[in-house]
Amino acid sequence: MSASELVGAKPVINEDKARAKRAAQRRAGLLRQMVQWHWISAAICLIGMLLFAITGITLNHAGAIETKPKTVEVQGQLPPDLIAVAKTAQASKSTLPDPIRAWLAKEVGAKAPRAAAIEWTDDEAYIALPRPGGDGWVTFDADAGKVMHETTDRGWIAYLNDLHKGRNSGLVWSLFLDVFALGCVVFCVTGLILMQLHSHARKITWPLVGLGLAIPLLLALLFIH
Repeated sequence: MSASELVGAKPVINEDKARAKRAAQRRAGLLRQMVQWHWISAAICLIGMLLFAITGITLNHAGAIETKPKTVEVQGQLPPDLIAVAKTAQASKSTLPDPIRAWLAKEVGAKAPRAAAIEWTDDEAYIALPRPGGDGWVTFDADAGKVMHETTDRGWIAYLNDLHKGRNSGLVWSLFLDVFALGCVVFCVTGLILMQLHSHARKITWPLVGLGLAIPLLLALLFIH
């Protein structure tokens, strides 16, 4: 090779090195970004994932976990001024008036939300008060003012199971579940990208990922009918 040819080859070699260096820098930047998102999403979702993993086991074996529900009944009497309010609500079939709601929460421990629906039977109002891990209801007579409130507690395992399902847990918890699920998606996707970036040095990566897909798929096809 002549001297002129060697001189002409240097720019090509330098350009290839620069291109490889830029590619390595992009890969290193992507790796740092994925590691950061991965550990942040892991830290945020860690306790939630533990809770959902544990309650996944308790839900799967709900029939084998013995529970002893506790029921508490409280009776009360609406004062005359609130009886008049109850009669007005009964006539208009309106939502639970605020004065009655406040009295029920203070006197008999029935904490009814503002949007709680009232079912009227003649002069008696019935308000369902479901909650995680239990149940409840309150009734009051718009004519006589007699109040009865009952709550049932099925225990902390039932409470956590209902949180897992979002059952009777309200809007705020429902929004939390959406955010938590999004965090888990970020955790899984960044983990997948990190596996791809390291897979050249870990040849068993994709066979294990494929196994994680194949096992539940085969179990579903063979044993779920």
